[in-house]
Amino acid sequence: MLIVVKIVGIVCILILAIVLIVFAGSFINHSLRLQKETKTFPPPGTLVSVGTINMHLYAQGEAENTLVFLAGHGTSCPTLDFKPLWSQLVDSFTIVVVERAGYGWSSVSNSPRDIDTILEQTRTALQLAGHTAPYVLVPHSMSGLEALRWAQKYPDEVQAIIGLDPSTPMAIHTLPNVQKSQLSVLQFISKIGLTRLIPESDMKKNLPLLDSDALSDSDKANYRAMFYRSTVTFDMVREFEQLGKNSEVVDQLGVPSETPMHFFLSQDQDHIAPGWVEVATTYLSSVTEGSYTILPTEHYVHHEKAALIASEIRRFLNQL
Repeated sequence: MLIVVKIVGIVCILILAIVLIVFAGSFINHSLRLQKETKTFPPPGTLVSVGTINMHLYAQGEAENTLVFLAGHGTSCPTLDFKPLWSQLVDSFTIVVVERAGYGWSSVSNSPRDIDTILEQTRTALQLAGHTAPYVLVPHSMSGLEALRWAQKYPDEVQAIIGLDPSTPMAIHTLPNVQKSQLSVLQFISKIGLTRLIPESDMKKNLPLLDSDALSDSDKANYRAMFYRSTVTFDMVREFEQLGKNSEVVDQLGVPSETPMHFFLSQDQDHIAPGWVEVATTYLSSVTEGSYTILPTEHYVHHEKAALIASEIRRFLNQL
């Protein structure tokens, strides 16, 4: 019996050693490739220093009206993620994609992730990059809360809100429960580079833009590199942990009813988070100029219906 116990112990030690070697090898490979990718794919926009954070903003166009794109939670590369949509609007508007701390080319931070800190960092970054209000805010998913908070605190800076399946304060109650431990595991996997082992078929399933004509081959290579760099970052994990409190803060000040809003809502998201669409449309019912379009798409509505959304944005803003 004692011999069996010793053998089992030795086997366990060997397995642990192999796992540690695999993890160490993956981390070293990941670090080396990140260094190379950083040189190959430099920031395409402007980096501004907001406190201790280098925030990246990508801008095109010189029109009077400025559309400010705000990414949903966990979007690795907002600049390219929004490209299917902003590329169809840049002829009529100035477009600016703001990448929060830990997103895209922006640096990872230790900054608090409460809604007011996030909002002030966004406003400061825009000002430092030379963009002036008022803005048309175009938030996706979780950043809907930031856009609503903006309209609550600084209504003169918000010309309108165009929501891309945006979160509203009560939407948190419709979302599936995600444990902190799950996020921690995903963060660890990303940190040591095990995401580089994801099969190509799964990459395209999770990042459908890699299999789309909306991005060039160069864009796709860039997009893939940013996925390896900025997936489940420290800031993203802490943002998710703050989601409940941030929703409560936005809810407390009520609906900024005088800010025109149009939401593009996903049918598929409503299947994942039952009540998502109802919560959003109920919220809009308190807005003086509030309207919505329900689309037969997944949560990233701007990937599948960019042309339709661009057309509707023009129509909605022209009638204000």
